Amino acid sequence: MPAPTAPALTVVVPCFNERDTLGTFHARLSAVMATIGRTWDVVYVDDGSGDDTFAVMTQLQAADPHVAIARLSRNFGKEIALTAGLDLSRATEGIVVIDADLQDPPEVIADLVAAFTDGVDTVYAQRRARTGDSVAKRVTAHLFYRVMARLGDRVAMPPDTGDFRLISRRALNALLQLRERHRFMKGLFAWVGFPAVAVLYDRAPRAAGRSSFNYWSLWNFALEGITSFTVWPLKVATYLGLLVSVLSVLYGGKIVFGTLLFGNPVPGYPSLMSVILFLGGIQLMTLGLIGEYLGRIFNETKNRPLYILRDAIPSRIDPAA
Repeated sequence: MPAPTAPALTVVVPCFNERDTLGTFHARLSAVMATIGRTWDVVYVDDGSGDDTFAVMTQLQAADPHVAIARLSRNFGKEIALTAGLDLSRATEGIVVIDADLQDPPEVIADLVAAFTDGVDTVYAQRRARTGDSVAKRVTAHLFYRVMARLGDRVAMPPDTGDFRLISRRALNALLQLRERHRFMKGLFAWVGFPAVAVLYDRAPRAAGRSSFNYWSLWNFALEGITSFTVWPLKVATYLGLLVSVLSVLYGGKIVFGTLLFGNPVPGYPSLMSVILFLGGIQLMTLGLIGEYLGRIFNETKNRPLYILRDAIPSRIDPAA
């Protein structure tokens, strides 16, 4: 349970090579939080950055008592860094999750807090526009969220919604019980349930630098989300195998009857190779799907810690002041 002197709100910010934006982000965040009228602190988590991100964090921590900082022993990935920040949050009322690249404007936090009323445990920021994203990225993002909405079974994941949100202490306590290594946080936020409302906002371009998520990373991220919350790909492989078997029986019957009625001309080599390659591709794809799930089981059974902290310095706020 949070300490009695803990702040009302904690802002969790995972960071990876955010040296150029962190100062501007913190200035805007501080200005917003000062208007909300509740005690607060912010936890910056350095996910093994290769630049001076942690040095900037220490400067902010020395200048502002609201700042808590943590550094992981290496790069564990954003989902794990976010989990580390949530583990370290001390808030008694709510926890805000936001990135430091300024694509999610800190000013929207005031709208999240305004919607954070009794009976609401999660206020998620839903993107109304994605300024600065390419057409390809907007289209693939749109498709991904719609696919996840259909595949999530009884887990309702809101479309066009990232990690930017405000969750209650009750929801966070439930979330922290989920310790799987393959963490798709958007899905985990939805999995714990509790009443939720949306706040619409316009997403801005990155203020500086380049995103570490290229299309290959986004594909792996999508694969992580799908395999973490549904066995639908395995079902597709099963039904595809059944369909191929039925078609094979029908084709075999056609050959038998054709031979009885019209003789048996030697079939062409190209058609034979096409069938062999097609069936081989189906088999390899099915084995790959099974391997994806089996690999995740392997990683979970090792029971390693999610992350290792190199440094952690709490904030110096006095909520009673």
